[in-house]
Parts: sequence; C-alpha cells; structure tokens
Amino acid sequence: MVLDRQGYDDLVMYLTQNLALFEKPGQIKPGAPTVLELIEDVIAENVMLLCEQHTELNTEQRSQIVREVDGIVYDLQEVLSSVTNQPVTVEQHAFIDEFAGLVKNLFDTAVAESA
Repeated sequence: MVLDRQGYDDLVMYLTQNLALFEKPGQIKPGAPTVLELIEDVIAENVMLLCEQHTELNTEQRSQIVREVDGIVYDLQEVLSSVTNQPVTVEQHAFIDEFAGLVKNLFDTAVAESA
C-alpha cells in the first residue's frame, strides 16, 4: 500500500536527515515516555484516526494497513535502536508527532487513490 512507494522512501530520507535530534541531549519533561513508547502510541493513534476517517475500508485493507504500520515501527526501531529506551526530549516528541502525521498522510493518499 505505501511501503513500496516513493513517498515512503522520502519519509525515510526525512528521518535520516533529522537523526541529529536523537543524537544530542535535550530538554526532557518530567514523566516523559521513552522514544519507543511515544512512537508506538502516536502511530497507533494515527492509525485509529485513519480507520475512523475511512469507514469504507474493508477488513483486508485494515489488516494490510496494520501490517505495513508494524513494518514502519520496526524500521523506526532499527534506525533509532540506540535511543529507543531513553526518555523522549521535547524536540524528539515534536518530530515523532510530525513523522506519525506524515505516515498517516501516506495512507490517506493511498486509500484515496484506491477508491
């Protein structure tokens, strides 16, 4: 659906261009989740929103979306493996929110094109 598209390649490039955010210390809010916890939560929220907005999706399409999202989260875990268990900084939080929104946009576009 999206993993084999140019948009996903561009998204991975965007991640690599912003890796410095994960290499330097930053401000951490008290009680901040770990990088991985935040990634999983924000991506899951966006997937639920996607499915709520696209009620026309059948079970097979929803399953495909979940499988691909699992692949995206796995890719993020691999790239960010050295920091996934560290508390997320304010800057990292903003980036992860934006990244998850871009992932949702990729799926929104794919769903619209398949309709």
